[in-house]
Amino acid sequence: MKENNKTLLAGLAAVLCAVGIVALVGLFAIHPQKEMLLGEADATEYRISNMVPGHIDQLYVAEGDYVRAGDTLAHIGSRQVDAKMIQAKAARSAASAQSRKAKGGARDQQVQMAYQVWQKAKAAEEVYRKSHDRVKGLYDKGVVSAQQFDEVDAKYKAAQADCAAAEQQYLMAKEGAQREDIAAASALVNQAGGAVAEVQSYLDDSYIIAPCNGEVVEVYAKLGDLVGTGAPLASVVDMSDNWFNFSIREDLLKGIKSGQTVKVRIPALGDKSFACTVRNVKVMASYATWRATKTLGQYDVKSFDVKVVPQEDIEGLRPGMTAILIDK
Repeated sequence: MKENNKTLLAGLAAVLCAVGIVALVGLFAIHPQKEMLLGEADATEYRISNMVPGHIDQLYVAEGDYVRAGDTLAHIGSRQVDAKMIQAKAARSAASAQSRKAKGGARDQQVQMAYQVWQKAKAAEEVYRKSHDRVKGLYDKGVVSAQQFDEVDAKYKAAQADCAAAEQQYLMAKEGAQREDIAAASALVNQAGGAVAEVQSYLDDSYIIAPCNGEVVEVYAKLGDLVGTGAPLASVVDMSDNWFNFSIREDLLKGIKSGQTVKVRIPALGDKSFACTVRNVKVMASYATWRATKTLGQYDVKSFDVKVVPQEDIEGLRPGMTAILIDK
């Protein structure tokens, strides 16, 4: 009897244990554990490229270096740009000389020469005038023929024209270049100056400058490399401009909205929690949608990208660290 009782008690205990296990499993099935919302830390990254093609002749930083805005990261040498600067400066010097010549007018020697030519033409005109007057008097008296008078008259008129032209040449030399010529010369100076400024901008762009304070996380180019326009040279991350990205299914999105204060736990920083603000909630692309496999009682569930920004600087936070949304 005692053996039977022990066996019965053992069986009863086993049944009770099994019932308890089934009850616990059912309890967890009815009340599942709260899903953990995992995210990732991120920060603003600047991918730095060049404007001028050439060879990298100086490289001043390495991966892991901290730089400040305005620091020189590298220098690109280009003999073609240097040659263009020499040409542009030469063109500017020539244009400046032409402009000074136009504004300064003719030289004193040229003005004096034009004056002498005018005086010579005036003297010739006077001689032909006297001859014309004498021949005309004789022609009026019938002493000389009409042909002779016509020849003298033509020479006199030609002398008058030569004198008038010489006078205008003198006045032009004395007055200097026309306003249009001066304006054209000034335009050439401006054009040459613009060419110099353009080439100078290329020379300035040959120095690769850090756009912000941050850490150099990657250097793509090496010393001596030939790089083309727009080639990525390095990446600088602004560690002070950071946030967290969470990809959350829409059935878990209840209660999360822009402007809300939440807490984020970071395992890599000793599981410390930090107060943050929900900055933006936007739907993700269709590839992030969970597709229902049954047509009855289920529906497609979209995923949303939730951007969360720390309310204060978090020391030691780096892009890629895991973040856990613990309060929403």
